[in-house]
Amino acid sequence: MTFSRKKVLTLCVCTLLALISFPGYVDCANKKGSQATVAPPPAPIEPEAVIEEVNAKQLEKLLTDKDYVAVFWYARSCITCDKVLAELEKIDDDTDSFGVDFVKINDKRLAKQYGIKNFPALTYFREKEPIIYDGDLMDEEGVLDFLTSLEAMDLPDRIEEVNSKILLKIIEDTDFVAVLFYDKDQKKSQKVLAELENIDDECDQNDIAFVKIDDDSEAKEWGIDEIPSIVFFERGIPHIYEGDLMKEDELLGWLVHQKRHSEIPEVTDEMKDKLVENTEHLAVIFYDKDDKQDIRVLNELENIDDELEKEGIVIVRIDNAAEAKEYGLDHLPALIYFENKIPALYEGDLMNEDEVLEWLILQKRTATIEEVTDEILVELINDHEYVVVFFTGPCEPGEKCDKTLNALESIDDELDEAGIIFVTTEDTNIAKKHNIKSYPQLVFFRNRDPLVFTGDLDDEDEVLAWITDEDTLEIPGKIEEVNTKMLDKILSENDHVVVFFYREGDKRAQKILNELENIDDECEEKDIDFIKTSDPDVDKEYDLASLPALAFYRHKFRTIYDGDLMKEEEILDWVIDLHESTADVIESVDRKTLQVLINDVEHLAVFFYDDKCETCPQILEELETIDDDTDKHGIQFVKSNDVKLAHEIGIFAFPALVYYETGVPIMYDGNIEDPQVVFKWILEQKADESIELIDRDTLNEYINNKDFLAVVFYKEDDPDAPRVLRHIELIDDEALEYGIYIVKMNDKLMAKKYGYRNPPGITYFRKGKYINYDGDIDDEEEVLDWLTSPANMEMTDHIEKVNRKMFEKIRKSSDYLAVIFYSDECKQCPRVLAEVEHIDDEADKAGIDFVKIDDKQMAKEFGVFALPAIVFFKPSSKEPVIYAGDLYEEEQILAWLLTQRDPSGDVIEDLEGEKLVQLIEDSGAIAVYFYADGCEQCTKVLEELENIDDD
Repeated sequence: MTFSRKKVLTLCVCTLLALISFPGYVDCANKKGSQATVAPPPAPIEPEAVIEEVNAKQLEKLLTDKDYVAVFWYARSCITCDKVLAELEKIDDDTDSFGVDFVKINDKRLAKQYGIKNFPALTYFREKEPIIYDGDLMDEEGVLDFLTSLEAMDLPDRIEEVNSKILLKIIEDTDFVAVLFYDKDQKKSQKVLAELENIDDECDQNDIAFVKIDDDSEAKEWGIDEIPSIVFFERGIPHIYEGDLMKEDELLGWLVHQKRHSEIPEVTDEMKDKLVENTEHLAVIFYDKDDKQDIRVLNELENIDDELEKEGIVIVRIDNAAEAKEYGLDHLPALIYFENKIPALYEGDLMNEDEVLEWLILQKRTATIEEVTDEILVELINDHEYVVVFFTGPCEPGEKCDKTLNALESIDDELDEAGIIFVTTEDTNIAKKHNIKSYPQLVFFRNRDPLVFTGDLDDEDEVLAWITDEDTLEIPGKIEEVNTKMLDKILSENDHVVVFFYREGDKRAQKILNELENIDDECEEKDIDFIKTSDPDVDKEYDLASLPALAFYRHKFRTIYDGDLMKEEEILDWVIDLHESTADVIESVDRKTLQVLINDVEHLAVFFYDDKCETCPQILEELETIDDDTDKHGIQFVKSNDVKLAHEIGIFAFPALVYYETGVPIMYDGNIEDPQVVFKWILEQKADESIELIDRDTLNEYINNKDFLAVVFYKEDDPDAPRVLRHIELIDDEALEYGIYIVKMNDKLMAKKYGYRNPPGITYFRKGKYINYDGDIDDEEEVLDWLTSPANMEMTDHIEKVNRKMFEKIRKSSDYLAVIFYSDECKQCPRVLAEVEHIDDEADKAGIDFVKIDDKQMAKEFGVFALPAIVFFKPSSKEPVIYAGDLYEEEQILAWLLTQRDPSGDVIEDLEGEKLVQLIEDSGAIAVYFYADGCEQCTKVLEELENIDDD
């Protein structure tokens, strides 16, 4: 291969690290598309966040007035300060929102007073108490985590004051947190706080964080009406303390008990709402604490709390009759299970905890259509754009309606992925309002407008096809709302798509949407899909600078609109211009699109450039001339000026070219200014399929004839197979240098024979004996290290034959190495080899590796001109020592090797069997020390005896 392996491996590792941050996306499409030729004037640019400059007096005042202050120390002579400051500017707004003031100062004298000697540096002041940050200042996310962490805010003998944003972060990040909601101006709060400060250390010792917050609105958010109050959060689940806050010992006991013993927590209405919003799997028991039967049910359900925790299901209880009525619960107690905010009503016996546990686990593990009440159904229809309802009417187990429902369960997952809610109900009030008189019936509510299914309810595939059909989903006069999974599907299936990204509840976004609705029909006439999405964190997932945002996708290539989002006519002109324009240029891609391409396009060339690079425009212009040619060969060619992304995947010099095949990168290190040379190289990489595909006969032949054979077993229909094979192709040339031949095989029976029921896998044959690889098959460097490991290449008890490459690796890893150089043309060599085979084990016991090499040229390089010859390598000398004794005397050779190993000569010879008997008979006087392997005392005695060997 023509590329540098080091570069490839470095790039692969860096790319892997970069790609962990990307989620998986849809299949990619053709490349062609273009930027708009005419764009509307850009919107006003918002001022960037800037860390405020202060002097010594201003800093002193700030530390007096503010609880939390981060100070960036810099100096004029500091080379890296500007670079670090630029990174930290990115988190200034975030620290602000967490209540941390961020400032910078250039004052060496003041810096020394705070122990700052080197610049740049960061000090965090908590109520004037400084702590110096010792992490990487270039890692702005790490700095932000530090500044907003509970550990950094921790002050001795004090309960930490937090704001609402930091409180939420602490609840998310910390398993056990006690929160005091108080009013610093209220006398009762002051007294309670003074008492609770006494148990702060004890809480610390029990790994319970303790914080306080003076924020009435945050207290109301959690449904707390009485101040002061204590709430204990166990892995995000709130428990309200109902005891006397002035008795700190009782509170401490309660906190420790809550931590150690699992109980179903009591929550307020507001807490329940927060849990529904943020908890994927939640069970809520509605009960009346004054009803004895309800308490008995609660006691039974306490028995399954631990099992539910293991399953990842949170269970809470609420005593609120009004809230129960909102869910249509006329009789208490009642249980509702929420999965991703969608409620399902339990209709079994709550006194049978085993049955309840089984039902909850079934809801979590399997796709089930949730049973709802009329009240829940009304709320779902009002709150969600797409809701499918299966009205069963009165329906008993085993009846036709029940069997139809069970069959429809099989499509619930697909609808869930498409962002469509699927529920069922026996209640008929809603059905009657929509003139539904016969049951069962399937109704699709689109923006509250019902559409009745008229097909075969027993054909679930027909039902699924109808629900997910674009004509069914389309709401007249409305831009379709989709989740990110559905968006990915639409982008993969449609050539031209306009997407409006926004945040739910954003009033400005709603106004923009009202304007955009006016051009939806015009886009549809041009066969342009217009959709909207407001999924949480959609801006991060799609790498958007801010929300709301509008983007035009052509074959998945994205162009962001930078004009006024309230001017729909200008937007329509922009969309049509993009739709109708064509250009034979290398497409510019953003981070999200590039990741989709890397994941899904088999052959991809990426040109990375920097806007500051003076030569890049000319080089890019030259490369445009081969864009059509790469297209004809099925290779997509794109460009990216995302410098940060380039750095993440190991590119620091621009311009740079990377070829990806099935997601595996290869760095181009040739002349990037010559497009024909670049084109030729890209084609060579595409054509390079160097791993031989073999059948069973060839496998048996290779096992018998090749010393070292690695077989990659894979399944032909496995979508991951091309990627796996590409990783192995990157090392097959180097493996061959070690004498290891790599082949591939898609024979399932042979794979199963060698231990792979579910390929891919690698089996390594050494002179017919095989071992299986159990490491990361996508890490080709790890695979190569495993294949070439001396321990794995050692096949028998004989002296191993190695080549030059293998010798170099063994020499690096071995302290003492003996090599016998020989040749097949040498008459004496077989006899000498036979002699030294007798001492291989003894040399091995002495820590000496013994190998043989058939390489005359290599022998000459070490000063050996007559074969056979034995040389000895040791760490204390660069040059080997050549044996000058009798090559037919194995004992003499062994003695010489042991002397080279330990020149002091203090080695007692190890003999046994006939050799020992012969030596006793031949010697006038001899001392024999008998010992056993594994005997620690024996070894110690032997070490002492070595000291008198010479004497």
